[in-house]
Amino acid sequence: MKKVSNNKVVKELEHSKIVVYPGEPYPLGATWDGEGVNFALYSENATGVELCLFESQESQREQIKIEIKEASHHVWHVYVPGLKPGQLYGYRVHGPYEPTYGFRFNPNKVLIDPYAKSISGTIQWHDALFGYVIGDENEDLSFSELDSAPYIPKSVVIDSSFDWEGVQAPEIPYHDTIIYETHVKGFTYLNKDIPEEIRGTYAAMGHPAAIKYLKDLGVNAVELMPVHHFISDRHLKERELTNYWGYNSIGFFAPDVRYSSSGTLGQQVNEFKNMVKEMHKAGIEVILDVVYNHTGEGNQMGPTLSFRGIDNMSYYRLMDGRYYMDYTGTGNTLNARLPSVLRLIMDSLRYWITEMHVDGFRFDLASTLARELHEVDRLSAFFDIIHQDPIISQVKLIAEPWDIGYDGYQVGKFPIGWAEWNGRYRDCMRDYWRGADSMLAEFAERFTGSSDLYKGEYRRPTASINFITAHDGFTLNDLVSYNDKRNFANGEENNDGDDHNRSWNSGHEGPSDDPEVLQIRHKQKRNFLTTLFLSQGVPMLVAGDEWGRTQGGNNNAYCQDNEISWLDWEKVDPDLLTFTQKLIAFSKAHRTFRRRDWFRGLPIKGKGLEDIAWFLPDGSEMPEENWNHDYAKSLAVFLNGKGIRHVNKKGEPIHDDSFYMIFNAHYEPVEYTLPPKKYGTEWHKVIDTSADYITEDGELVGPDASVTVDSRSIVVFKHALEQQKI
Repeated sequence: MKKVSNNKVVKELEHSKIVVYPGEPYPLGATWDGEGVNFALYSENATGVELCLFESQESQREQIKIEIKEASHHVWHVYVPGLKPGQLYGYRVHGPYEPTYGFRFNPNKVLIDPYAKSISGTIQWHDALFGYVIGDENEDLSFSELDSAPYIPKSVVIDSSFDWEGVQAPEIPYHDTIIYETHVKGFTYLNKDIPEEIRGTYAAMGHPAAIKYLKDLGVNAVELMPVHHFISDRHLKERELTNYWGYNSIGFFAPDVRYSSSGTLGQQVNEFKNMVKEMHKAGIEVILDVVYNHTGEGNQMGPTLSFRGIDNMSYYRLMDGRYYMDYTGTGNTLNARLPSVLRLIMDSLRYWITEMHVDGFRFDLASTLARELHEVDRLSAFFDIIHQDPIISQVKLIAEPWDIGYDGYQVGKFPIGWAEWNGRYRDCMRDYWRGADSMLAEFAERFTGSSDLYKGEYRRPTASINFITAHDGFTLNDLVSYNDKRNFANGEENNDGDDHNRSWNSGHEGPSDDPEVLQIRHKQKRNFLTTLFLSQGVPMLVAGDEWGRTQGGNNNAYCQDNEISWLDWEKVDPDLLTFTQKLIAFSKAHRTFRRRDWFRGLPIKGKGLEDIAWFLPDGSEMPEENWNHDYAKSLAVFLNGKGIRHVNKKGEPIHDDSFYMIFNAHYEPVEYTLPPKKYGTEWHKVIDTSADYITEDGELVGPDASVTVDSRSIVVFKHALEQQKI
């Protein structure tokens, strides 16, 4: 990899009288102005701070150590003339080491700048990285004098300039968005259409072959699993595993160096920017999965890498001084109630928008950021600050509404402007198609955008991010191939009896050559995909589900940086891929499935027809008493293309074809009677998941006709707009 060296400048400083200037307290981090670098570090409780300049990532000790004498409003700052982009640096921070009172300062530890825009390497695990003596009977109350400099990644000064060539963000509205959740390395590492030397990197994600695949598939937003520089835990390293998913951030401004093909001294920043630029050229948005709820430093027994050593009390939620509140299941929780932490998060978000040009964020365990004391607070400082910010409030903001420390999912507690991963949608659809007891009323709610969760306070169906699978859990193929009771945390299978997967193996556990089993699985995958893309809300597809990717039944592959997690492009199911491409195109072609507002279920003025109506197999409308039956597995819905109650950008009414959709989760075929003439005079069968069938002009049937819907299948009929009297 190409390296940029500042050795000459550092050595000149080393062998001459160092001249430094007071510098400025803002902006935080390292800022190059063409003549030198300003360094600024926040620490409220430190008694002293030293800036350490390094010759290389492997340096045993710093080449230059500069005492920072200026501090303004708890920000320690200094300006060093002559330094250039590519300079490696870190900090040593002095102060009391009194863990029982929350202080964990240890100047023997070189610390990563929380505002570093680039980080040069990865952790080289060693006892020296811990602030206490490993193995001491006093545990974290002991004090380590080992120097961590050789083992800690170094922060890097960067040149922030970049030629965006005038490329603008696509600015795709939520109701037109189709999200593709993927992993930078996993998506590209085995793709032979991408040059081998860049596979697994940002450059590979921005390569024409990758972008062509996304365009052909029909998605228009990629949601990248964490790319903030992250830590792979020591216990995983010792077992020859790694934190593949990356939900263990340590650098909230730095794109992770492991996904760089061009260099480690700031080149990764430009490589990321170029990826975004190429995506935007193709009309594809880039959404980042971000982890601001905790850091990779763990609990009181974790390493001292950055925040803990800079000012433990100013970053983390503590209990009795020594211990960490753990609302995340990772050992610690960042204290988003503190101004310094709120500033860090907001500065990071603004940086990724303004400098890196990303289009939005999916917030991991977002509920923990909203905690005031114990409960999730809709009006917390975190939400208030984002809501008023003229930059952050204008991009896509997606919450994972999970809080491990308080009653699980906090669905529907996020304010206007936010969308949410809808876990209840996932659970309901999985239950329905596996034949479990599930109320028809809930199915109807989830299919129409989950108004029971999001309606009100000016939120729309697009507040619901609908998904069947995500990175966490079974792939779509494995969902229909394996039963519950599987968990591979830390790489070991644990048949713990938990049924959280809500899966069904279609009659055989694991891979099968049985034609009957395979037929069921193919139908089930098409059922899930069809339900997903024709539901109201924003669909999210997980990379590889469109062609049957498997993880061999592993439902927790967070530590598997290998063939288990990587997309194997040699094992694509071409029929399923083609079906998915056609399905996405079908969904995008019809505004009926992409409404901005809620169904009202009321007659349209002057038309006498509802915008939506539900039916029983005999063609009669669903009576009230049927909605709460947990044994009913078949239902139909009429979606009125003349009942779209919003207008286009020019203020003109929007009309579309009408559709009649039949869902049959029963294990036997069901005879259905189409609705009477007032709902449609001619119906074309356009989708049949039992036959891998998608068309815009299929078999024609009339009103009141009797049709057979195969077991575990969806059939969709279309009444063309030109046949309707508007």
